[in-house]
Amino acid sequence: MSTSYQKELEKYRDIDEDKILKELSPEELAQLDLELQEMDPENVMLPVGLRQRDQTKKSPTGPLDRDALMQHLEKQALEVKEREDLVPFTGEKKGKPFIPKNPTREIPKEEQITLEPELEEALKNATDAEMCDIAAILGMYTLMSNKQYYDAICSGNITNTEGINSECAPAFSSMKYSKSLVLVIYRIREDIPIQTLIEICEAMKTNTRVKKLSLVATRSNDPVAHAVAEMLKENKSLQTLNIESNFITSAGMMEVIKAMKSNTVLSELKVDNQRQRLGDSVEMEMAAMIENCPSITRFGYHFTQQGPRARASIAITRNNELRECHRLRGTMGGHLHCFGRVVVEITFFY
Repeated sequence: MSTSYQKELEKYRDIDEDKILKELSPEELAQLDLELQEMDPENVMLPVGLRQRDQTKKSPTGPLDRDALMQHLEKQALEVKEREDLVPFTGEKKGKPFIPKNPTREIPKEEQITLEPELEEALKNATDAEMCDIAAILGMYTLMSNKQYYDAICSGNITNTEGINSECAPAFSSMKYSKSLVLVIYRIREDIPIQTLIEICEAMKTNTRVKKLSLVATRSNDPVAHAVAEMLKENKSLQTLNIESNFITSAGMMEVIKAMKSNTVLSELKVDNQRQRLGDSVEMEMAAMIENCPSITRFGYHFTQQGPRARASIAITRNNELRECHRLRGTMGGHLHCFGRVVVEITFFY
Protein backbone atom coordinates (compact mmCIF):
# COMPACT_ATOMS: atom_id res chain seq x y z
CA MET A 1 0.00 0.00 0.00
CA SER A 2 2.79 2.38 0.90
CA THR A 3 4.73 1.55 -2.27
CA SER A 4 1.77 2.45 -4.50
CA TYR A 5 1.35 5.75 -2.67
CA GLN A 6 5.04 6.57 -3.14
CA LYS A 7 4.82 5.74 -6.85
CA GLU A 8 1.84 8.10 -7.11
CA LEU A 9 3.88 10.92 -5.60
CA GLU A 10 6.93 10.36 -7.80
CA LYS A 11 5.14 11.61 -10.91
CA TYR A 12 4.87 15.09 -9.31
CA ARG A 13 8.60 15.44 -8.68
CA ASP A 14 9.47 16.57 -12.18
CA ILE A 15 6.65 19.18 -12.49
CA ASP A 16 7.83 22.68 -13.38
CA GLU A 17 5.99 24.91 -10.88
CA ASP A 18 7.25 28.15 -12.43
CA LYS A 19 5.83 27.15 -15.79
CA ILE A 20 2.43 26.43 -14.23
CA LEU A 21 2.36 29.82 -12.40
CA LYS A 22 3.19 31.67 -15.62
CA GLU A 23 0.24 30.07 -17.36
CA LEU A 24 -2.27 31.18 -14.63
CA SER A 25 -4.49 34.21 -15.20
CA PRO A 26 -4.65 37.13 -12.69
CA GLU A 27 -8.01 35.88 -11.33
CA GLU A 28 -6.55 32.43 -10.75
CA LEU A 29 -3.48 33.90 -9.03
CA ALA A 30 -5.73 35.94 -6.68
CA GLN A 31 -7.75 32.84 -5.85
CA LEU A 32 -4.55 30.87 -5.23
CA ASP A 33 -3.24 33.59 -2.90
CA LEU A 34 -6.55 33.53 -1.01
CA GLU A 35 -6.37 29.76 -0.55
CA LEU A 36 -2.78 29.83 0.68
CA GLN A 37 -3.52 32.25 3.53
CA GLU A 38 -3.35 30.57 6.91
CA MET A 39 -6.48 31.54 8.89
CA ASP A 40 -7.66 30.36 12.29
CA PRO A 41 -11.21 31.63 13.04
CA GLU A 42 -11.39 29.95 16.44
CA ASN A 43 -8.19 31.47 17.83
CA VAL A 44 -9.41 34.18 20.25
CA MET A 45 -5.85 35.44 20.74
CA LEU A 46 -5.70 36.78 17.16
CA PRO A 47 -7.24 40.10 16.13
CA VAL A 48 -10.52 39.93 14.26
CA GLY A 49 -8.88 40.99 10.99
CA LEU A 50 -6.53 37.98 11.05
CA ARG A 51 -9.13 35.32 11.84
CA GLN A 52 -10.85 35.47 8.45
CA ARG A 53 -10.01 36.46 4.90
CA ASP A 54 -10.63 39.96 3.71
CA GLN A 55 -13.63 39.74 1.38
CA THR A 56 -14.27 43.49 1.10
CA LYS A 57 -13.78 44.97 -2.34
CA LYS A 58 -15.09 48.45 -1.46
CA SER A 59 -12.52 51.16 -0.87
CA PRO A 60 -12.38 52.64 2.70
CA THR A 61 -14.51 55.74 3.30
CA GLY A 62 -12.17 57.36 5.82
CA PRO A 63 -12.51 58.04 9.59
CA LEU A 64 -15.89 57.94 11.37
CA ASP A 65 -17.98 61.13 11.11
CA ARG A 66 -20.63 60.91 13.82
CA ASP A 67 -22.60 64.01 12.76
CA ALA A 68 -22.88 62.75 9.17
CA LEU A 69 -23.97 59.34 10.42
CA MET A 70 -26.69 60.87 12.66
CA GLN A 71 -27.97 63.02 9.80
CA HIS A 72 -28.13 59.98 7.54
CA LEU A 73 -30.07 57.98 10.15
CA GLU A 74 -32.52 60.82 10.77
CA LYS A 75 -33.08 61.26 7.04
CA GLN A 76 -33.62 57.55 6.60
CA ALA A 77 -36.11 57.47 9.51
CA LEU A 78 -38.11 60.36 8.03
CA GLU A 79 -38.27 58.71 4.63
CA VAL A 80 -39.71 55.45 5.97
CA LYS A 81 -43.51 55.41 5.88
CA GLU A 82 -45.29 54.95 9.21
CA ARG A 83 -47.16 51.74 9.74
CA GLU A 84 -50.89 52.16 9.84
CA ASP A 85 -52.72 51.10 12.98
CA LEU A 86 -54.72 47.94 12.70
CA VAL A 87 -57.51 49.62 14.67
CA PRO A 88 -57.68 53.41 14.16
CA PHE A 89 -57.91 55.59 17.27
CA THR A 90 -61.27 57.30 17.62
CA GLY A 91 -61.21 58.42 21.26
CA GLU A 92 -64.32 56.44 22.09
CA LYS A 93 -64.59 55.26 25.70
CA LYS A 94 -65.71 51.71 26.20
CA GLY A 95 -67.05 50.13 29.33
CA LYS A 96 -68.60 51.67 32.42
CA PRO A 97 -66.92 54.62 34.17
CA PHE A 98 -65.38 53.91 37.59
CA ILE A 99 -67.45 55.21 40.48
CA PRO A 100 -65.66 55.03 43.87
CA LYS A 101 -67.57 53.53 46.72
CA ASN A 102 -68.76 55.66 49.60
CA PRO A 103 -65.81 55.77 52.07
CA THR A 104 -68.07 56.47 55.03
CA ARG A 105 -68.14 53.57 57.47
CA GLU A 106 -71.11 52.74 59.54
CA ILE A 107 -70.38 52.96 63.25
CA PRO A 108 -71.12 49.70 65.08
CA LYS A 109 -73.81 49.79 67.70
CA GLU A 110 -71.36 49.08 70.53
CA GLU A 111 -69.32 52.14 69.52
CA GLN A 112 -72.24 54.49 69.13
CA ILE A 113 -72.60 57.07 71.90
CA THR A 114 -75.90 58.68 72.62
CA LEU A 115 -75.94 61.89 74.61
CA GLU A 116 -78.74 63.77 76.18
CA PRO A 117 -80.51 66.19 73.80
CA GLU A 118 -79.26 69.19 75.78
CA LEU A 119 -75.60 68.07 75.51
CA GLU A 120 -75.88 67.27 71.81
CA GLU A 121 -77.36 70.72 71.14
CA ALA A 122 -74.65 72.39 73.21
CA LEU A 123 -71.84 70.59 71.36
CA LYS A 124 -73.45 71.28 68.01
CA ASN A 125 -73.62 75.02 68.69
CA ALA A 126 -70.20 75.26 70.40
CA THR A 127 -67.58 77.54 68.86
CA ASP A 128 -64.01 76.56 68.04
CA ALA A 129 -62.74 78.31 71.15
CA GLU A 130 -65.15 76.40 73.38
CA MET A 131 -64.24 73.07 71.72
CA CYS A 132 -60.56 73.87 72.29
CA ASP A 133 -61.12 74.39 76.02
CA ILE A 134 -63.19 71.20 76.27
CA ALA A 135 -60.39 69.21 74.60
CA ALA A 136 -57.88 70.71 77.04
CA ILE A 137 -60.00 69.77 80.03
CA LEU A 138 -60.31 66.18 78.71
CA GLY A 139 -56.52 65.98 78.22
CA MET A 140 -56.61 65.82 74.40
CA TYR A 141 -53.58 68.08 74.02
CA THR A 142 -52.63 66.67 70.59
CA LEU A 143 -55.54 68.56 69.02
CA MET A 144 -54.18 71.99 69.89
CA SER A 145 -51.01 73.96 70.35
CA ASN A 146 -49.27 74.12 73.72
CA LYS A 147 -50.27 77.73 74.28
CA GLN A 148 -53.92 76.87 73.72
CA TYR A 149 -53.66 73.93 76.13
CA TYR A 150 -52.09 75.88 78.99
CA ASP A 151 -54.39 78.87 78.45
CA ALA A 152 -57.38 76.58 78.91
CA ILE A 153 -55.93 74.78 81.94
CA CYS A 154 -54.57 77.80 83.82
CA SER A 155 -57.60 80.02 83.32
CA GLY A 156 -61.11 79.33 84.57
CA ASN A 157 -62.77 81.25 81.75
CA ILE A 158 -62.99 80.81 78.00
CA THR A 159 -59.97 82.83 76.92
CA ASN A 160 -58.93 81.10 73.70
CA THR A 161 -60.40 82.65 70.56
CA GLU A 162 -57.98 81.16 68.04
CA GLY A 163 -59.78 77.91 67.32
CA ILE A 164 -58.89 74.29 67.94
CA ASN A 165 -56.82 73.78 64.78
CA SER A 166 -55.09 77.16 64.59
CA GLU A 167 -51.35 77.68 64.94
CA CYS A 168 -50.36 80.64 67.04
CA ALA A 169 -46.93 82.13 67.62
CA PRO A 170 -46.04 81.23 71.22
CA ALA A 171 -45.08 84.11 73.42
CA PHE A 172 -41.92 82.64 74.87
CA SER A 173 -40.91 85.94 76.40
CA SER A 174 -43.70 85.47 78.99
CA MET A 175 -41.91 82.35 80.27
CA LYS A 176 -39.36 84.61 81.93
CA TYR A 177 -41.91 86.04 84.35
CA SER A 178 -44.48 83.21 84.60
CA LYS A 179 -45.53 82.34 88.15
CA SER A 180 -47.75 79.35 87.37
CA LEU A 181 -45.95 77.52 84.56
CA VAL A 182 -44.01 74.59 86.03
CA LEU A 183 -43.72 72.10 83.13
CA VAL A 184 -42.98 72.68 79.44
CA ILE A 185 -43.26 69.67 77.12
CA TYR A 186 -42.67 69.78 73.36
CA ARG A 187 -42.74 66.26 71.97
CA ILE A 188 -44.11 64.08 69.14
CA ARG A 189 -44.30 67.13 66.89
CA GLU A 190 -42.12 67.27 63.81
CA ASP A 191 -43.24 70.70 62.62
CA ILE A 192 -41.65 72.84 65.34
CA PRO A 193 -39.15 75.21 63.69
CA ILE A 194 -35.57 75.15 64.93
CA GLN A 195 -35.75 78.89 65.64
CA THR A 196 -38.73 78.27 67.93
CA LEU A 197 -36.79 75.69 69.94
CA ILE A 198 -33.88 78.12 70.28
CA GLU A 199 -36.28 80.81 71.52
CA ILE A 200 -37.54 78.39 74.17
CA CYS A 201 -34.01 77.90 75.46
CA GLU A 202 -33.38 81.65 75.41
CA ALA A 203 -36.52 82.25 77.47
CA MET A 204 -35.51 79.52 79.91
CA LYS A 205 -32.27 81.30 80.82
CA THR A 206 -33.97 83.66 83.30
CA ASN A 207 -37.03 81.56 84.14
CA THR A 208 -37.22 80.53 87.79
CA ARG A 209 -40.51 78.58 87.83
CA VAL A 210 -40.16 75.83 85.19
CA LYS A 211 -38.81 72.63 86.73
CA LYS A 212 -39.09 70.21 83.80
CA LEU A 213 -38.32 70.73 80.11
CA SER A 214 -38.88 67.99 77.51
CA LEU A 215 -37.80 68.35 73.86
CA VAL A 216 -38.26 64.71 72.87
CA ALA A 217 -38.54 63.89 69.14
CA THR A 218 -38.56 67.53 67.99
CA ARG A 219 -35.80 67.14 65.34
CA SER A 220 -33.47 69.21 67.48
CA ASN A 221 -29.97 69.53 66.01
CA ASP A 222 -26.64 71.08 67.01
CA PRO A 223 -27.87 74.73 67.04
CA VAL A 224 -30.58 73.69 69.52
CA ALA A 225 -27.97 71.79 71.55
CA HIS A 226 -25.84 74.95 71.66
CA ALA A 227 -28.84 76.93 72.93
CA VAL A 228 -29.51 74.23 75.55
CA ALA A 229 -25.89 74.43 76.70
CA GLU A 230 -26.10 78.22 77.08
CA MET A 231 -29.36 77.83 78.99
CA LEU A 232 -27.83 75.32 81.43
CA LYS A 233 -25.04 77.76 82.23
CA GLU A 234 -27.47 80.46 83.38
CA ASN A 235 -30.63 78.67 84.54
CA LYS A 236 -30.69 77.90 88.29
CA SER A 237 -34.12 76.30 88.70
CA LEU A 238 -34.51 73.58 86.05
CA GLN A 239 -34.38 70.08 87.56
CA THR A 240 -35.26 67.75 84.66
CA LEU A 241 -34.15 67.99 81.01
CA ASN A 242 -35.05 65.48 78.29
CA ILE A 243 -33.61 65.83 74.76
CA GLU A 244 -33.88 62.20 73.62
CA SER A 245 -34.66 60.99 70.08
CA ASN A 246 -33.22 63.95 68.16
CA PHE A 247 -30.55 64.71 65.56
CA ILE A 248 -27.83 66.00 67.92
CA THR A 249 -24.30 64.97 66.91
CA SER A 250 -21.27 64.36 69.12
CA ALA A 251 -20.15 68.01 68.84
CA GLY A 252 -23.50 69.36 70.04
CA MET A 253 -23.76 66.78 72.82
CA MET A 254 -20.25 67.65 73.99
CA GLU A 255 -21.36 71.27 74.48
CA VAL A 256 -24.33 70.16 76.58
CA ILE A 257 -22.19 67.88 78.74
CA LYS A 258 -19.51 70.53 79.30
CA ALA A 259 -22.16 73.11 80.22
CA MET A 260 -23.16 70.94 83.18
CA LYS A 261 -19.96 72.04 84.96
CA SER A 262 -21.68 75.40 85.59
CA ASN A 263 -24.99 73.88 86.72
CA THR A 264 -25.57 72.63 90.25
CA VAL A 265 -29.37 72.26 90.20
CA LEU A 266 -30.21 69.83 87.38
CA SER A 267 -30.85 66.35 88.82
CA GLU A 268 -32.12 64.40 85.80
CA LEU A 269 -30.72 64.48 82.25
CA LYS A 270 -31.81 62.23 79.35
CA VAL A 271 -29.86 62.30 76.07
CA ASP A 272 -30.29 58.79 74.62
CA ASN A 273 -31.45 57.64 71.15
CA GLN A 274 -29.78 60.24 68.94
CA ARG A 275 -29.62 59.83 65.16
CA GLN A 276 -25.84 59.35 65.12
CA ARG A 277 -23.53 57.43 67.42
CA LEU A 278 -21.98 59.87 69.88
CA GLY A 279 -18.62 58.12 70.20
CA ASP A 280 -16.21 57.07 72.94
CA SER A 281 -14.92 60.56 73.73
CA VAL A 282 -18.43 61.81 74.48
CA GLU A 283 -19.12 58.82 76.72
CA MET A 284 -15.91 59.47 78.66
CA GLU A 285 -16.94 63.10 79.08
CA MET A 286 -20.38 61.98 80.30
CA ALA A 287 -18.81 59.76 82.96
CA ALA A 288 -16.51 62.58 84.09
CA MET A 289 -19.45 65.00 84.24
CA ILE A 290 -21.49 62.66 86.45
CA GLU A 291 -18.50 62.22 88.75
CA ASN A 292 -18.01 65.98 89.07
CA CYS A 293 -21.71 66.94 89.37
CA PRO A 294 -23.18 65.61 92.65
CA SER A 295 -26.61 66.98 91.70
CA ILE A 296 -27.09 64.42 88.89
CA THR A 297 -29.03 61.47 90.30
CA ARG A 298 -30.61 60.20 87.07
CA PHE A 299 -28.91 60.01 83.68
CA GLY A 300 -30.62 58.52 80.63
CA TYR A 301 -28.11 57.11 78.14
CA HIS A 302 -27.10 53.61 76.99
CA PHE A 303 -23.31 53.41 77.18
CA THR A 304 -21.58 51.27 74.57
CA GLN A 305 -18.24 51.04 76.44
CA GLN A 306 -17.75 49.15 79.68
CA GLY A 307 -15.39 51.71 81.23
CA PRO A 308 -17.66 54.80 81.06
CA ARG A 309 -20.67 52.65 82.00
CA ALA A 310 -19.02 51.44 85.22
CA ARG A 311 -17.80 54.92 86.15
CA ALA A 312 -21.24 56.44 85.56
CA SER A 313 -22.97 53.72 87.59
CA ILE A 314 -20.66 54.24 90.56
CA ALA A 315 -21.05 58.03 90.34
CA ILE A 316 -24.87 57.83 90.14
CA THR A 317 -24.96 55.57 93.21
CA ARG A 318 -22.71 57.97 95.11
CA ASN A 319 -24.79 61.01 94.11
CA ASN A 320 -28.01 59.33 95.29
CA GLU A 321 -26.39 58.46 98.60
CA LEU A 322 -25.22 62.04 99.05
CA ARG A 323 -28.71 63.34 98.35
CA GLU A 324 -30.18 60.91 100.88
CA CYS A 325 -27.60 62.05 103.42
CA HIS A 326 -28.53 65.68 102.85
CA ARG A 327 -32.20 64.83 103.28
CA LEU A 328 -31.57 62.97 106.54
CA ARG A 329 -29.29 65.72 107.76
CA GLY A 330 -32.05 68.24 107.28
CA THR A 331 -34.59 66.13 109.17
CA MET A 332 -32.29 65.28 112.10
CA GLY A 333 -30.84 68.68 112.78
CA GLY A 334 -27.55 68.35 110.94
CA HIS A 335 -26.03 65.56 113.05
CA LEU A 336 -25.32 63.14 110.18
CA HIS A 337 -22.17 62.55 108.18
CA CYS A 338 -21.79 60.28 105.14
CA PHE A 339 -18.80 58.02 104.58
CA GLY A 340 -19.34 55.97 101.44
CA ARG A 341 -22.49 53.94 102.06
CA VAL A 342 -22.42 54.31 105.85
CA VAL A 343 -24.52 56.93 107.56
CA VAL A 344 -23.03 57.93 110.91
CA GLU A 345 -25.16 59.63 113.54
CA ILE A 346 -23.35 62.02 115.85
CA THR A 347 -24.84 62.71 119.27
CA PHE A 348 -23.68 65.70 121.29
CA PHE A 349 -23.53 65.46 125.10
CA TYR A 350 -23.70 68.58 127.22
